[in-house]
Amino acid sequence: MASTSSFPIINMELLGGEQRPAAMGLLRDACENWGFFEVLSHGISTELMDKVEKLTKDHYKRVRELRFLEFASKALVKDDEGCDDGMKKKAKELDWESTFFVRHLPESNIAEIPDLDDEYRGVMKRFAGELAALAERLLDLLCENLGLEKGYLTRAFRGPSGAPTFGTKVSSYPPCPRPDLVNGLRAHTDAGGIILLFQDAHVGGLQLLKDGEWVDVPPMRHSIVVNLGDQLEVITNGRYKSVMHRVLAQPDGNRMSIASFYNPGGDAVIFPAPALVKAEEAAVAYPKFLFDDYMALYVRHKFEAKEPRFQAFKAMETESSNRIAIA
Repeated sequence: MASTSSFPIINMELLGGEQRPAAMGLLRDACENWGFFEVLSHGISTELMDKVEKLTKDHYKRVRELRFLEFASKALVKDDEGCDDGMKKKAKELDWESTFFVRHLPESNIAEIPDLDDEYRGVMKRFAGELAALAERLLDLLCENLGLEKGYLTRAFRGPSGAPTFGTKVSSYPPCPRPDLVNGLRAHTDAGGIILLFQDAHVGGLQLLKDGEWVDVPPMRHSIVVNLGDQLEVITNGRYKSVMHRVLAQPDGNRMSIASFYNPGGDAVIFPAPALVKAEEAAVAYPKFLFDDYMALYVRHKFEAKEPRFQAFKAMETESSNRIAIA
């Protein structure tokens, strides 16, 4: 296990003062070498975050806990006797989590989700608005670090329709009696753009893969964890990388995770920013594709390496170019 002592934590207050150059340098290093960082003083009120946390945990206890316990009773073999290799393999293909999804953009579906009371719907809507503003602020900071004009990344995400895709996955990771058999969430990279995570301040389990070792993402009260998705790797032509991450099942505690995905619109065409592609690198640049097409491939191969996904679109791009040349 690698040390978490150097995990990048950025106080966004420092971006407005004399320490801005150092804070921007830390942000650059986080994006280029970690793919993950944690932000403090991000502008979202602690009162709102506390309300979101309370209502989310209350909702799990009231609505989802019994359903999860029914799933859990069937998911794991209760003792090692008779737990053959096939059963162990099947357990490793499960995720020990209880989740529901909320879509915010291009159109919200929060009114259609059952079992949410009016107070919870209203608080989640406010929280989503704050997170969207934070995502766009962060994207502009990334533009500054990359030498791209302000707004380049948000415009790239909006596509012809003029709107990104933005949604939230609300998860609980209840105590697991056999964390040796099952993952909280299997290792994967995120398909989209920039991901903002409000995680439990007391129960850990989130890890990222860095230099071949799994590193804990430290729980920190009122922080937002940020990680970069596959689309930012493509747009930055590999300057920034999406990284594999996972959630370990824990024997104690119920971990809350509210992950909001600020992604390109489905009709957005994703390709490396021309300013980040040198002429001599053009032949090995990342592919160009429609985000909806990428997602269609991703859902079938989420828990696999990202490189074959990129290679598949690169091959299609090459084949299309060859057809044009022959014609």
